[in-house]
Amino acid sequence: MLFISYVVVTALAAALNTMSAVLDFRRYEPILVNMEKAGVPASSLFRLGVLKAAGAAGLLVGFAVPLIGTAAAVGLTLFFLGAIGVHLRARDHGYGLAGFFLALAVASLVLGVAHHGAW
Repeated sequence: MLFISYVVVTALAAALNTMSAVLDFRRYEPILVNMEKAGVPASSLFRLGVLKAAGAAGLLVGFAVPLIGTAAAVGLTLFFLGAIGVHLRARDHGYGLAGFFLALAVASLVLGVAHHGAW
């Protein structure tokens, strides 16, 4: 059961981060609006998309190389903690989606470590 949970949560996290990265690359208007509210320049969008895509790829590689998956889950966790921090600093309370992505990254990390054991 632990393995199935790990696979489902990690695959979902990878898929949603991939989708988010694609939307970043396409400069999806609602993302630009939220970035403006948080005080993040639109010129950062491509780099943020690259980080999400790299995290998603790392999660998938983690099925074969657990250390890479763990590193990717840690990276995504830090990324979304940072995103929430940026929103809070700007007094923008529209960070619910970042919170959801954070929860997925943390769940993937916890389940991966539980499944694979300590490094």
